[in-house]
Amino acid sequence: MKNQTLKKIANTIRGLAIDGVEAANSGHPGMPLGMADVASVLWSEFLKHNPQNPHWFDRDRFVLSAGHGSMLIYSLLHLYGYDLPLEELKNFRQWESKTAGHPEYNHTPGVETTTGPLGQGISNAVGMALAEKMLSARFNKGSYRVVNHHTYVIASDGDLQEGISHEACSFAGHNRLSKLIVLYDDNQISIDGDTHLSFSEDVLKRYEAYGWHTQRIDGHDYDAIRAAITLARASDRPSIIACRTVIGFGSPNKAGSEESHGSPLGKAEAILTKKKLGIPTEPPFYINDEVLKITRKAVPDGAKAERNWQELVEKHQKSRPELAAAFQSCLNTEVSADALNIPDFPAGKMATRIASGKVLDLIAAKIPALVGGSADLTPSNKTFAKGQTPFSLKNPAGQYIHYGVREHGMAAIMNGMTLHGGVIPYSGTFFVFTDYMRPSMRLAALMGIRSIYVLTHDSIGLGEDGPTHQPIEHLTSLRAMPNLSIIRPMDANETAVAWKMALTRTDGPTGLVLTRQNLANYDRAALGMGAAEEARKGGYVLVEDKDFQIILISSGSEVEIAVAAKALLNQKNIRVRVVSMPSTDVFDKQSAAYKENVLPASCPARVAVEAGASLGWYKYVGLNGRVVGLDHFGASAPYELLYEKFGLTAENVAGVAAGLIK
Repeated sequence: MKNQTLKKIANTIRGLAIDGVEAANSGHPGMPLGMADVASVLWSEFLKHNPQNPHWFDRDRFVLSAGHGSMLIYSLLHLYGYDLPLEELKNFRQWESKTAGHPEYNHTPGVETTTGPLGQGISNAVGMALAEKMLSARFNKGSYRVVNHHTYVIASDGDLQEGISHEACSFAGHNRLSKLIVLYDDNQISIDGDTHLSFSEDVLKRYEAYGWHTQRIDGHDYDAIRAAITLARASDRPSIIACRTVIGFGSPNKAGSEESHGSPLGKAEAILTKKKLGIPTEPPFYINDEVLKITRKAVPDGAKAERNWQELVEKHQKSRPELAAAFQSCLNTEVSADALNIPDFPAGKMATRIASGKVLDLIAAKIPALVGGSADLTPSNKTFAKGQTPFSLKNPAGQYIHYGVREHGMAAIMNGMTLHGGVIPYSGTFFVFTDYMRPSMRLAALMGIRSIYVLTHDSIGLGEDGPTHQPIEHLTSLRAMPNLSIIRPMDANETAVAWKMALTRTDGPTGLVLTRQNLANYDRAALGMGAAEEARKGGYVLVEDKDFQIILISSGSEVEIAVAAKALLNQKNIRVRVVSMPSTDVFDKQSAAYKENVLPASCPARVAVEAGASLGWYKYVGLNGRVVGLDHFGASAPYELLYEKFGLTAENVAGVAAGLIK
């Protein structure tokens, strides 16, 4: 494409960005003005996509990691023919518009991931490139390259300063994710001013040390942009292109200044900028007919590219039917009923982390899309299933990932893999380290995507490692996060049910909170207990006496304490119902009638017991109930002693419960 044409496209983007921010009287015009030239070359000459089908599997992925510059992607989506009418650009940042302040997945057609918290988008992109590499290694045979696409990122200084990007980009370099290309908006300006206020390392040397291919160019030189992307695509390593740009490009008084970063240019400056760039000052949101005719060619071109791919997939099916069937299973992220046919565990003792590992051994080979991993805790998390092989440079088709000690990067990479499609990722770490993962877990919940977290060593029950590793507030904290499902099973059979719940849930992430220590696995039928499958309702009656006087509610390792407390109370002729509540969020979604049946208002005497913060349990025990929990940090000692010292015993629970009976 001629450079003069690219300039017209870039300036059209600039005009739309200026007008969108001015109309909202809010937003970030500087980055779209600065990166419009880079984006124009990428979208016009390199990006493989189908605007009529934003979910086409073999499309290139484009991630605007610098999500504050959202008018850039909204302008691109409109110009290149996505279902984003100009009216939506005029409603930028307004109620119920498709053009939110930061790009949101599943809200705006063509937005691949929710970005804004810096560092997340580039880290998601690592996951996308990882999924592409894994799937291409598994399913591309001979001339049938059914998985063959790139992931492009526009990232800012802020993205590269955030710690999460260091974790993810180190991982990308180690694993040579060569289909990942980052276009770094190297404008040397942050909100506070010049980046040298806080940021002085040589970024490209750092990325070279990670194992990346690096280049530095003038981000306003179309020939240089084109040549750099071409070189990056030819590299056998992930690539970063430092594009030296001018923030607020074209603004006579604010270009190159932090003043253009996060505020409208202002009416007068907007007019001056448009005049300097040769953009008509009226009407606002002006689009040159010639530009629109050129950019909208992406619609027929994209449809043709997808048709060609579909033909290739059909040939692949005829040539390699078994492999093609597995490929389709991955595309659909299928979880068969057979995979979830898990036999009951026998009565005995078993840690729920061990039970989780045994479940994975049974199901992993039956779910082609399932991909595991751990942040350097594989032996402890029990996440490496039988039949899996490690992903590596020598074995890119492997379905188990060694993330290294990179919990936050791991969670964000998982989000990218889920968003890419074709994989169902799960990963493991100690529950306490969700402190490091939380921002990415929150975005998974916000986007409503299926990422599964195996979170072991869930309480003071891990014992001697002490309070640094003993999660106390984490259950309450994560239960407060909308759309994150937290399941803390009481035994091996509830653990199997928890895995079924996580795998069949498609509208959000799930955390499986599991013990280090052994727990009782009851012979439920012999003891008249409720079936473990009832855990699917979040909470259920485990065991009860007729005409019960008090309800004991618990989760995980403390359920057996509640069962033992019931026996002690029975000795005092106090009748008890024990409720296992592995998932408060699932229980809360049940019908009012079901919840009343489990926790009837007619029985206000209630005690909750859990080795964690007490705050969330008052919702279930009420003002007249009691909570036996931990509102302080743990200690280093054998776990049996810790439970005794902190009052998490059947004797103490029975005593508290007896005190409620009048």
